Amino acid sequence: MKIVSTNIGERREIEWKGESVTTGIFKFSVIKPIFLDTEDVKGDEISDRENHGGILQAIYGYSLKHYDFFKPLHPNLDWQLGMFGENLTIDDLEETKIHQGDTFKVGEAILEATVQRNPCYKLGIRFNDMKILKQFWNTTMCGVYFKVIQTGFVKVGDEFQQIKSCPENPTIADLYVAQRAEKGV
Repeated sequence: MKIVSTNIGERREIEWKGESVTTGIFKFSVIKPIFLDTEDVKGDEISDRENHGGILQAIYGYSLKHYDFFKPLHPNLDWQLGMFGENLTIDDLEETKIHQGDTFKVGEAILEATVQRNPCYKLGIRFNDMKILKQFWNTTMCGVYFKVIQTGFVKVGDEFQQIKSCPENPTIADLYVAQRAEKGV
C-alpha cells in the first residue's frame, strides 16, 4: 500500500435544510507533505470533533480502488481525490484484510488501525446526493481510521509498511458490518 494523495480541507459554511452547517469534508489534494499529529492532520479542518478526529480517529484513509465502484453511480460529479473526506488516499486499502490494531510505518509516522468510518449526511452534501449514504452503507468500502502512535510527516509515494499484525482482532470490515446491523441500516 502507498499514499497516492494527501488531502486537506478548510472550514466551510454551507446551507443544509435552511440551517448553516460548518464542515471540513471538502478535502482536496495538496502537493506538500502533511503532518500527522496525535488528534488530527495539522492544518486540516475538523468541525465535528464528536464524530471525527481525536485519538482514535486522527487520520482517515480511503482506497483509490473504491473510487472505481462509486464513479459509475455518480457520473456527473467532478471527481477529485479527497472526495470521501479522507486525509490519505491509498492505492489499495482493503478493509477486509486490515484488523483493528494492525500497525504501519508510513513516512515519519506510525499509524494503528482503529475503527471504520460511518457515513453521515455531510458525505451526502459533498456528493450533492444523499443516495451516497445508502450506497456507502451497502458496501464494506468504509475506509479506515488510524490512531497516530508516532507523529510525523507523510507525502505522496510513502509506502505503508506493516510492523504489527493483529489477526485475532476483527477486521475493519467486520466492525463496519456490525455497526450497520446495530444501526439497522
